[in-house]
Amino acid sequence: MSATEMAADGRPRCRWCLATPEYLAYHDSEWGYPVVDDRRLFEKLCLEGFQSGLSWRTILAKRENFRAAFDGFDFHAMARYGEADVARLLADAGIVRHRGKIEAVIHNAGRAQALAEEAGSLAAYFWRYEPAEVLATPQAVSVSPESIALSKDLKKRGWKFVGPTTVYAFMQAMGLVNDHAEGCVTRAEVARARAAFQRPG
Repeated sequence: MSATEMAADGRPRCRWCLATPEYLAYHDSEWGYPVVDDRRLFEKLCLEGFQSGLSWRTILAKRENFRAAFDGFDFHAMARYGEADVARLLADAGIVRHRGKIEAVIHNAGRAQALAEEAGSLAAYFWRYEPAEVLATPQAVSVSPESIALSKDLKKRGWKFVGPTTVYAFMQAMGLVNDHAEGCVTRAEVARARAAFQRPG
């Protein structure tokens, strides 16, 4: 089965993004484009953790609610959250109300602060794990040597909900790899964006 399918506009896309209009917009404008903004990087790792056991469609539909509930994923603000904030979040029907996941992202905010201070930025740290070359067929794997190494290092630093599959999904979305299918019209656009992207140092 082909990894691409013709969209309504007559152009081929990754098959997965045609399941719902929300996916198509996300696929065309966000997924795979390189990101250097620390908040967006932290947000995506948080949302990948919340997705565990759920569909990305569920998380995407609630993304604005998550942003409102978590101070726009400002990890400096989130690191100061206490029990009252946990209670507030558990009462918020607009997000995924899972105590373990909520407490994990608050905990990770503190780890993100320390990591950003050490590396200069989260972006500088995460982009160290960009593969030198990608040998696998796009969307053929759910982990990579780099995602395994990044997951292991984050766990060593005390991060939670950062297994290698979660981390690989993060790398796909944030542009550390171009995992758009061969033949997908967005693959070439992402390749151009990655070629022009200035890696943080």
